Amino acid sequence: MTDTSIRRQQADESRANRTEETETQEHETVCPECGGDLLTDSEHGEVVCNDCGLVVAEDNVDRGPEWRAFDSKEKDEKSRVGAPTTKMMHDEGLSTNIGWQDKDAYGRQLSSSQRQKMQRLRTWNERFRTRDSKERNLKQALGEIDRMASALGLPKNVRETASVIYRRALNEDLLPGRSIEGVSTASLYAAARQAGTPRSLDEVTNVSRVDRDEIARTYRYVVRELNLEIQPADPVSYVPRFASELGISDEGERRARQLLETAKREGIHSGKSPVGLAAAAVYAASLLANEKVTQNEVSEVANISEVTIRNRYHELLEAEQPL
Repeated sequence: MTDTSIRRQQADESRANRTEETETQEHETVCPECGGDLLTDSEHGEVVCNDCGLVVAEDNVDRGPEWRAFDSKEKDEKSRVGAPTTKMMHDEGLSTNIGWQDKDAYGRQLSSSQRQKMQRLRTWNERFRTRDSKERNLKQALGEIDRMASALGLPKNVRETASVIYRRALNEDLLPGRSIEGVSTASLYAAARQAGTPRSLDEVTNVSRVDRDEIARTYRYVVRELNLEIQPADPVSYVPRFASELGISDEGERRARQLLETAKREGIHSGKSPVGLAAAAVYAASLLANEKVTQNEVSEVANISEVTIRNRYHELLEAEQPL
């Protein structure tokens, strides 16, 4: 038998084995006795028919931990794995961290020479974590994103998205000629809008290290070069945050949403700042719900002028009157 025929025979046997495995997997979804649905009993490690009770398989492998924990502290103490990987760290959380506590595994204080040794190890560990200038750039930018997101109260998913956007910008060489702070701020601003938890440009500027014009210019550049799909900001998405900070009731928040929906139907939202419309809707809704909220309070929360609130307020009421 030639080598070619042997290889052909081995390939045929491999295909036949794959076909048998597929048929076996399909067959295991139904009971071989009555055709009923199969249920997995994780407590007893068995696969049982839901109709006739036939035990189709037993002694299943439990892939969970062999220990039990009754609270989060005990779970953390017994767990032998680290944190999941994350895009919010330049090395995705896969490197080693040397703790700052100068204690050994038994909680005893280290001697003076051992403390000096651990300090040198921490220094070299920090140096080795960033192998080149690109990683140092990424480490600084992700730190900026985390700082600004904390100041703006943005959730973890927005920070992860902003980290991914910045990584893409870095990989596609969009940073030459632009500051790290500017691109990181633009990435966070874009991520917040993508996630439906937008922050106004003025709010982002207040926590950033660059000015408003640079953020806007860099944001447009990043969105255009990375082909990010970002819908125009919806005024309704600002309402829950404004209402929460002002202490407005659910009834007031519902009326603010109704005012904005009416404004959309009438088309008066076109060309207007979504932040201004949302602030005016919250102010008008608080008056309709007999809640004492002043224009000055709304202005401080939304970070816009009282004149803008009054102008949008009158437009919203005019759109509401025909109803």
